[in-house]
Amino acid sequence: MFFLVGTTNFWDIIANLSTNLDIKSLWDLIKTIIDIGIVSFVIYKLIKLIRETRAWQLIKGILVIVIAARASELIGFKTLSFILRLTIEYMAIILVVLFQPEFRRGLEQLGRSRFRNLFSFEEEDSTIKVKSLIEEIIKAVTEMSRTFTGALIVIERETKLGEIINSGINLDSNVTSELLINIFTPNTPLHDGAVVIRDNKIKAAACFLPLTENPNLSKELGTRHRAALGISEVSDAIVVVVSEESGRISVALNGGLTRNLTSDTLRKALSKNLLDKENPSKKLGIWKVKAK
Repeated sequence: MFFLVGTTNFWDIIANLSTNLDIKSLWDLIKTIIDIGIVSFVIYKLIKLIRETRAWQLIKGILVIVIAARASELIGFKTLSFILRLTIEYMAIILVVLFQPEFRRGLEQLGRSRFRNLFSFEEEDSTIKVKSLIEEIIKAVTEMSRTFTGALIVIERETKLGEIINSGINLDSNVTSELLINIFTPNTPLHDGAVVIRDNKIKAAACFLPLTENPNLSKELGTRHRAALGISEVSDAIVVVVSEESGRISVALNGGLTRNLTSDTLRKALSKNLLDKENPSKKLGIWKVKAK
């Protein structure tokens, strides 16, 4: 009943407003509301886009200058007020010089975006983070392959791996190649076990994984490969393995294993499974074990 009364009052207000205003003034009011809404939305998106970059710090510095100029003018500091006003007058040129990389990157993003994504940066931000994650993993794995450093990296997807994360040491760190290499360096506290990555973060290291019970596996596969297959059999995680004995790079997915990957083929495998979310038919299916 309260909802019906509220709805009736609302439409009565709209009817009275349309009666008191002519069509032209009502249309001007609608245009003003739309105009303010669009400007507010664009400003919100711009602030959200730059708040985690160095541009955010520069903008805060500019606001300090503007406030200081107004305060010095009110207090009566003529010399300081003159200098600050002069600085503000040349602020447009200063902004172009300081924000040149950000302007160029923003225009490039705008040019690459589809029409439906012109006012949304979340999807592109997510894509950039995943691409960065893939490159950091590839750099780390390539180096560990060269030095015959064993590694086991689990990338969580839809199936949550909370129990696996709780079995290790919580980190919640940004993914960098240097950190991954340091974790798996022999004789360090966290090198034995798996690293679990969730939402582009290293959630935990030294995690325990279930071993596969597949009796048809090659005898040359060690514990790391069996653990990688084990977690891929009970979840949709994608697992990257570096063999300590041979330095070979492998990927486990959906209970299957692909071995002897190069940095290029690893990039392709990770990209197909972590980036192609809109085209599930293009994702890699169950892989067969390839022994060479």
